[in-house]
Amino acid sequence: MTLSSRLRRLWLDVHLWIGVGLLIAIIPLSASGAILVWKDGLDRITHAERYATSGDRIALSPAAYVGAAEAAFEGKADFTQLRFPEEPGDPVVVVGRLKGETAAGGRPRNLNAWIDPPTGRVLGVADTSRSFTQWLHRVHGSLLIPEVGRKVVGWIGWAMFISCATGLWLWWPRNGPILKALRWRRGPSTLFNLHHMIGFWICLPLAVLSLTGVYISFPQTSRAVFGVQQQQSPERAPAGRPETKGEEKGEKKGAPRGGGAGGRFAPPLETTRLTIDDAVRTASVSADGARIVSVSAPTVGRDPAWRVQVERVGQTTPATLQVVDESGEVKADRGGGGGDPISRWMRNIHDGGDTGLIWQTVIVLGGIAPVILSITGVIMWLRRRARRLAMTRRLAET
Repeated sequence: MTLSSRLRRLWLDVHLWIGVGLLIAIIPLSASGAILVWKDGLDRITHAERYATSGDRIALSPAAYVGAAEAAFEGKADFTQLRFPEEPGDPVVVVGRLKGETAAGGRPRNLNAWIDPPTGRVLGVADTSRSFTQWLHRVHGSLLIPEVGRKVVGWIGWAMFISCATGLWLWWPRNGPILKALRWRRGPSTLFNLHHMIGFWICLPLAVLSLTGVYISFPQTSRAVFGVQQQQSPERAPAGRPETKGEEKGEKKGAPRGGGAGGRFAPPLETTRLTIDDAVRTASVSADGARIVSVSAPTVGRDPAWRVQVERVGQTTPATLQVVDESGEVKADRGGGGGDPISRWMRNIHDGGDTGLIWQTVIVLGGIAPVILSITGVIMWLRRRARRLAMTRRLAET
């Protein structure tokens, strides 16, 4: 057996055992990722009442929207964040932290209130952590495995990348031109041809999705490899926006971090010196009229501050201003609006945020293809195994 044949056999075994060994994990991981690309549209379909606004005009003050939400919360949650509509016709969203309730890892649980911008009417209230979309986020981010699930998903990402590399090696024709290899009929079996054709066309996009998933799953190691410094202060994530892969990724991009130095999940201040209207008015003057995107309440800790996210014309990433609650002083946010640029870029590539319809469609196909490849691969393996057993029996009988 030549060296080329031995290498081919090795890569075939690696490719085979990755597909067979990770079949149960790859299918939910890939399928959930494909569905989550269209999570916003899915939410609008399943919860149409939340988006049944009467117009686009922001007619009320921030305090009025917060007051309407707090009345709907019925004392169950404390206000933590206000988000203005991303697109015309979207609702205002107010987030409140549920009192005395935490999720896995000590994360706070939140209530969201969707509010009609012109009238202030509450369109719906829900704990989004219990929604189907957030369940899909947890499946995709951790496979519902406590504590180590995120790392497990990261290692599966490495395995899928290796599967892409070995699959491309096995697809590459040993004899004849490349163009002939692109034809449908590479073998006598329909499953074989389907596996090879889908595997080739999805190979590079799937490799990209696998590597970006690895980066997201191992953020500290990835930043060290790329020499990137974390650009956010060590406070908690804002209400409704966890920092880990697969949780609440549908929240507003780059939402500001909570204020103060009271830890990642520090609660909001019980009483504040400034009102939300004061904070927004001060930030608007400092930002020279830039559009207000969101406002996060100050949290318990050192120098509590309101965090007001603003969107300036010509800037691709919103900026965040701190309005110190005690003094009203305006400072630039130390967190830089949520993580390093490479992490934001990797996440956009991985989940299709702000990438356009073409790449989002590729991501969906990249989620469907591993399911088909895994099933066809396992069937081919079972058939191959059955043929070998039959041949062994025939030889034993002769």
